Amino acid sequence: MRFGINIPPFTEASTVVALAVEAEQAGWDGVFLWDHLQWIPDHLVDVHNPWVLLGAMAQATERIVLGTLVTPLSRRRPWQVAKELITLDHLSAGRAVLGVGLGETPESDFAAFGEPSGARERADILDEGLAVLDGLLRGEQVRHDGAQFHVDTRIAPRPVQRPRPKIWVAGLLPNQRPLRRARRYDGVVPLQPEGWLGPDDLAAYLGPERSPGWDVVAPWQPGVPAEEYAEAGATWLTQSADPFDDWVPELRARISAGPR
Repeated sequence: MRFGINIPPFTEASTVVALAVEAEQAGWDGVFLWDHLQWIPDHLVDVHNPWVLLGAMAQATERIVLGTLVTPLSRRRPWQVAKELITLDHLSAGRAVLGVGLGETPESDFAAFGEPSGARERADILDEGLAVLDGLLRGEQVRHDGAQFHVDTRIAPRPVQRPRPKIWVAGLLPNQRPLRRARRYDGVVPLQPEGWLGPDDLAAYLGPERSPGWDVVAPWQPGVPAEEYAEAGATWLTQSADPFDDWVPELRARISAGPR
């Protein structure tokens, strides 16, 4: 089992980088950032770009895995994400990972900017974007002529990790389409739309299929032993924060306590 901190970059940029350094010192295995343009409707908060922050974190740390949980690929051009991820992989000497999903909220991060906001439309864009992204990250000549993207190229340099950094796919329980999508890549980030995701919920969602080397990145319910999640199929457990009021000191204290 590995343990990660999932930080909303909704505070001072330097504070987010400092939290990553503190997490590495406290023994956490990964630090991940939320990826938003805004957050929730009618609640304006300071939201920083995760990719710029991840680059700074890569230079300030030596060991921890770094990435997003999750990037809404459904509102991004896959070749731009490929470049960002490859650069992060080089800056971090091969410690980059990419979490992807539909993105939230449809109102504030999509419709407000004129982007498609329907769940099915975003899912179709995500699937097409993943196909393009996967090939570009592998250094392949990508020839793709789809509904959303038209690509005939390859890019350089290749990532440090081969064949490419891991791609984890998020999905809301009990939806099966995200789980099927995730099985085509390197892991799943299962999310419970309401309440905590317990070990029993996780086991029921995953079913009996287990693939060696395939990650299950689950939010860690306080008070539940990590061993119970491991038995249910989890390979990563993450802690995060609800970014309301004075949330940074609470998250900092959780980071300092370490992952066990």
